[in-house]
Amino acid sequence: MVKTRRIITTLLRLLALGATLSATVVMVTSHDSADVLNLKFSAKYTNSPTFKFYVIAEAIATGYSLIVLFLSSKSLVWRLIVILDVVIAMLLTSSISAALAIAQIGKKGNSHAGWLPICGQVPKFCDHVTGALIAGFVAAIVYLVLNLYSLHAVLSPLFPVKP
Repeated sequence: MVKTRRIITTLLRLLALGATLSATVVMVTSHDSADVLNLKFSAKYTNSPTFKFYVIAEAIATGYSLIVLFLSSKSLVWRLIVILDVVIAMLLTSSISAALAIAQIGKKGNSHAGWLPICGQVPKFCDHVTGALIAGFVAAIVYLVLNLYSLHAVLSPLFPVKP
């Protein structure tokens, strides 16, 4: 039972690592430029503090996932890891929601504020941002499943099922 639990946890952590790393790399490589009225402008993730926050949050989650993969299963820090998993899940959720709001404005604009959509002019940038947000969303879901699984593993000895 313990070995099965360790295998499932490792697979979930590897999946989270892959998703956060993908989200980071795709967002960092997102850039495009366009000519509008003889003016050239470029779109990159560094133009928005929200996208910078997203990249930093995903990079923190990537590093955390990598470090936790190399911890011994007999280590006493696993109770702390359960708490840190919740913190990472909240960090991912907040960064995704903020980046998704900015991406929505980039795609649809905001007629009340007079902001025009930019995805028609820089579609490569918008496609990269969309891909990064999808990967980040997958990572957040994996961390949610990991948290639920850890919670179940911690609480199951307290509430044994009688046959």
